[in-house]
Amino acid sequence: MLAVAMAIFSSTAAMGQQQHAAETDWLQDISQRIQLHGYAQGGFNYTHNNGADANTFEIKRVLFWANAQITDRWSFLFMHDFSSVVQEFYTDYRITRNKALTIRLGQFKNGLSLENPLSPTAMEAIDVYSEGVTYLTGCGSDPLMGVQYGRDLGLSLFGQTNNGKLRYELEVMNGQGINRKDGNAEKDFIGRLEYRPITGLNLVATGQLGRGHNILTDGRTSAYNPTIQNGQDYKRNRWTAGFDYKSKAFNAHGEYLEGYDGDVTSRGAYITGSVPLGTPELEFVGSYDYFNFNTTLDYDQHKAIAGLQYWFFKKCRVQLQYVYKSAYIANNQFVHGANHAVMCQMQIRFN
Repeated sequence: MLAVAMAIFSSTAAMGQQQHAAETDWLQDISQRIQLHGYAQGGFNYTHNNGADANTFEIKRVLFWANAQITDRWSFLFMHDFSSVVQEFYTDYRITRNKALTIRLGQFKNGLSLENPLSPTAMEAIDVYSEGVTYLTGCGSDPLMGVQYGRDLGLSLFGQTNNGKLRYELEVMNGQGINRKDGNAEKDFIGRLEYRPITGLNLVATGQLGRGHNILTDGRTSAYNPTIQNGQDYKRNRWTAGFDYKSKAFNAHGEYLEGYDGDVTSRGAYITGSVPLGTPELEFVGSYDYFNFNTTLDYDQHKAIAGLQYWFFKKCRVQLQYVYKSAYIANNQFVHGANHAVMCQMQIRFN
């Protein structure tokens, strides 16, 4: 009887060890396939606008996202901004063995402009993107589109060749922004081409052909484009050409942008860069940005930024910047007048 009991105990223990090992292997496999990321940006802003002062502490962004590598070719991403809404959810499937062709389906950043696909954590300016990029990509300053964070629902084909020197992207999007059905029967088509001729230099050209759908209601109009009526469909085309250069001595990127909304043409350009001040952790940041929201009405705006940023740990930094704008919107009117701001921000990012 003792021998039988010992045999049963040994068999049970072995089965338990096997089960525990299987569970451990499963957990390790899951942990290796899922990557968690997140960052937060917040700080203090002081503004002096047409004789009026304002100041506030604010949390700009608190984002968390998970990337699941289901197979070596198939992945899924989900991103949520805790200060606003669900930002992205899409799946990628790499069709070719190399990186020549991948298909993406879901909600993601559109490929228009050099800056829009870039993370705010990599941008030099505290207010992130240039005025032209913010307006033309649907990041928030165009009332006809609303705040779309430069994202949309659709399908993308992208890839790279020539050892990564040439990258392309072709997109078919709703054109209505995040978490929304299309407002008309038309789709927006966006193309992006990148070329890296030498180490550190990236040349980028993008374009968009589409039909916008005005989301304004109750007789409201856009100060930039007052002739487009509530709920009206309108031509919404864009094109850009820019460069991005990175080196130990300095980083710089710039772009020319042009857009066509109905009968209105808008165009502008910017250049932004950073230079280390004796140590890689401390940098001077500068930017000059010009954009004319309506060339017929001469709604031009100049923006200049100067400041410092200190990287205290990997992708974590503190920033202090002065921002000048020569025009602003007040009571749905475009006003040519100075707008001054002092911005402070801390950024914390993991993975």
